[in-house]
Amino acid sequence: MSTFTEETRLRAREIIARYPADRSRSALLPLLHLVQSEEGYVSPAGVEFCAEVLGLNKAQVGAVATFYTMYKRKPTGEYLVSVCTNTMCDVLGGQKVYDALAEHLGVGHEETTADGKITLEHAECLAACDYGPVMTVNYDFFDNVEPQGALDVVEELRAGGRPMPTRGARLCTLKEMAVQLAGFADERDGAVADGGPGEPSLRGLRLAEQHGVSVPGFDPKTPIRSKAEADRAAAEAKAEAAKPAPAPEPAKPEAATGSTAPDVKAPDAKSPQVRTAETRQPDAATAVPDAPGTKVPVDGPPPVPRDAQAAEAAGTAANPPAGDGKPAGDAAGAQERNLKEAEAGTGADGADPADANGSGVRK
Repeated sequence: MSTFTEETRLRAREIIARYPADRSRSALLPLLHLVQSEEGYVSPAGVEFCAEVLGLNKAQVGAVATFYTMYKRKPTGEYLVSVCTNTMCDVLGGQKVYDALAEHLGVGHEETTADGKITLEHAECLAACDYGPVMTVNYDFFDNVEPQGALDVVEELRAGGRPMPTRGARLCTLKEMAVQLAGFADERDGAVADGGPGEPSLRGLRLAEQHGVSVPGFDPKTPIRSKAEADRAAAEAKAEAAKPAPAPEPAKPEAATGSTAPDVKAPDAKSPQVRTAETRQPDAATAVPDAPGTKVPVDGPPPVPRDAQAAEAAGTAANPPAGDGKPAGDAAGAQERNLKEAEAGTGADGADPADANGSGVRK
């Protein structure tokens, strides 16, 4: 069983401290990345470590570790090469890229080369359809790849180099990436200064600049507040919210409309459809009995309240509520009668239930 380093244990405590004391189990996902950063995969010892520091059992941790594909359950190479073979990338040649890599490296899905450098896998989707076919190395993108270009990338990796991804920062090992996924910054000098965004991702921004489209009131030069400033603003907002609200003004009585439905005010800001729905009057030329402000004659006199109450009482008496032990509508008398008939060996029509068709012949 592995013994995790003191640095890993310190980082584990730091991760747990990010969450409320009664929600510490929420730290499980970054903790799994943390143990993967030390061993290269989530080993049984890693599962036990996470369970120990969070007060969970190993089954709970294992259930999470086996659910997400980014947690590897067996030793993984220094570089995880993922090729998208889902519909869009497949149409554009993703399967050809994967097949070329598999043949060249001599490994299949989730298998690692003998030198421990490369683990190959096919991915269902890498969320970059506009760059397809795509391949990632430790989750950094190589866009619009072709079979030969993919082979060049893995050969450079096996030779000790670190080819530059199409987008994002410079490559790192899988263990270094796991540290970042656990919530810690990449400490390599200038690691996040390289790379850049892809042109398809910038297309929307360029169109907005070209046509003068922007968010109303947005100032891109607005400074980002420090944590102390943000905490102070939050405290001021909390104090403002704690102030007692002013007493509401008494409602003014409104004139009766003669309708049984409450009047609904329709501010001008509302669309005609909303106003129509709220007033329950689909057509202004066709009056509706319950529409506010409308009084339409109806056939016959309205029911007397006492008559309505008597009818309701009669209906309630004729339909007693069902108890917890039987469905609505069942009566105890019918159940008792059925039981007596079953014990007597006769059905409701007096025939012996042993007879299949009343002929006296038992089947």
